[in-house]
Amino acid sequence: MFDKCKFSLHQAFHIAFKISTKKKGMSSSELSHEFDLRQSTCWEFKWKIQQAMRSSKRYPLSGTVHVDEFYVGEYEEGKSGRNHESKKRLIVVALEILDKGGAGRAYAQVINSASSKDFRPFFETYISKSAHVITDEWTGYKPLKQEYPLLEQVPSEKGKGLKELHIHIMNIQSWLRGIHHHCTKERLQGYLDEYHFRYNRRAFMEGIFDLIIKRMVEYNPIRLNNNILTRAV
Repeated sequence: MFDKCKFSLHQAFHIAFKISTKKKGMSSSELSHEFDLRQSTCWEFKWKIQQAMRSSKRYPLSGTVHVDEFYVGEYEEGKSGRNHESKKRLIVVALEILDKGGAGRAYAQVINSASSKDFRPFFETYISKSAHVITDEWTGYKPLKQEYPLLEQVPSEKGKGLKELHIHIMNIQSWLRGIHHHCTKERLQGYLDEYHFRYNRRAFMEGIFDLIIKRMVEYNPIRLNNNILTRAV
């Protein structure tokens, strides 16, 4: 990922360090100001880092796992809840609840609709079949009980039924609004991956910079073609 970098390798490592170790990361505007680089250059390089922050998908959540969806986007008058006509982006998130209390790991993914068709790939990738999955009473989860026999549906009670998960969701929303203000649907998954890369390693921060550099070195080069970053073959 450092191939044909537009700035020094020292700066590239420093940017990777800032994004991976700072609790809230850094926006491309902040990076531009601190490193005296063009905002678009920082934006492109940050996208590369976010690709290296994607989950390896080798460690599905187990034990008790809370699952729900939420929207990200501007408020639209007259549209709320799981409205299919909304222009907001829909995200499904799963959070591990520890036996001793508190939260474990978490993953999130942008989906098209709150249906079992869109839920299933997320479940299959990030949640163990033996997990005790708890969701709200939305009908889109019911077909998944065939593959997840321990799936339980409880009343949402405006988030009180899945308290830890809704705190996690509010933290993601606050982070997106406070640091990045806006991101396109095409880039939203990258920000979710960045957030959870740090979140899932919050107890092991001393090794997080080494890990992101290792991933970036091993990753295939990425090129910017017509303002779209793609992997080079």
